Amino acid sequence: MPRVVFTGNLQRHISCPPCTVRGGTAREALDAAFELYPGSRGYVLDEHGTLRAHMVVFVDGQAISDRRSLSDAVGENAEVFVMQALSGG
Repeated sequence: MPRVVFTGNLQRHISCPPCTVRGGTAREALDAAFELYPGSRGYVLDEHGTLRAHMVVFVDGQAISDRRSLSDAVGENAEVFVMQALSGG
C-alpha cells in the first residue's frame, strides 16, 4: 500500500504523521490520508479540491503533473511526499 509522508513543517501545524493507505492515484491516496488527518486537507487542497499553489506532491520522487484532479498513478509500494513549494530570492 502507498505511504503518504507530510513534511515536518506541515506537521508543526497539524497532526499528520506518515501513514500507509490504499489508493491507485494521488487523489485516492491523499483522500485516504485526509480521512485519518482531516485538518491536513485544508493545508494541501483549496476549496475546489485542487492542489494549492504553494504545495507540491511527489510520487516516488517525481512531482505530479495533474494538480487539478490529482490523477497521477500511485503504485502499490509508492511513497507520496507532500510538501510546501517555497520560492523567493
